[in-house]
Amino acid sequence: MACGGFACSKNCLCALNLLYTLVSLLLIGIAAWGIGFGLISSFRVVGVVIAVGVFLFFIALVGLIGAVKHHQVLLFFYMIILLLVFIVQFSVSCACLALNEEQQSELLEVGWSNTNSARTDIERNLNCCGFRVFYPNETCAADCLRTLHCRPCAPIMEEYSGMVLRFVGGIGLFFSFTEILGVWLTYRYRNQKDPRANPSAFI
Repeated sequence: MACGGFACSKNCLCALNLLYTLVSLLLIGIAAWGIGFGLISSFRVVGVVIAVGVFLFFIALVGLIGAVKHHQVLLFFYMIILLLVFIVQFSVSCACLALNEEQQSELLEVGWSNTNSARTDIERNLNCCGFRVFYPNETCAADCLRTLHCRPCAPIMEEYSGMVLRFVGGIGLFFSFTEILGVWLTYRYRNQKDPRANPSAFI
């Protein structure tokens, strides 16, 4: 059957939602792995990642059930939610890719000032103390504190922030286009009649 047919639309939509399911499980798994190996101690960060993973899992589940059963109501809500997610994700991805070095530095400083537990993780993993200035009498989780020769964390974070933002922005942009593809597939699939159904039945 041609790809414009009912079966092809259904299979493409199911495949797309299986991909979203795998991504959601991967997000939840990475958060659990970070806690298990002690890389992340901030429950706020882990909670956000797990919440995004669970949200994506439920969206994918709604889309999968709607695609398999050709359920008009589920497909409608799936299409609306996916469109809203696309708008938010596309905007955030473009913002990540558009930030210059000065804006990245300001963003890092705001994040540093507002998260104590994430600050401890950064100091321990990057082996640095303080943001722009290292004070030997302040508490720090890094091993370098024993030798009192610690680098500030800001220069180290700024080395990687541009690369991380480009990576996150690129991945987000890629998935935002898969979401608009999902919206288009869902719209087309909703308006197709199942060839196995009663011809006189309402679409």
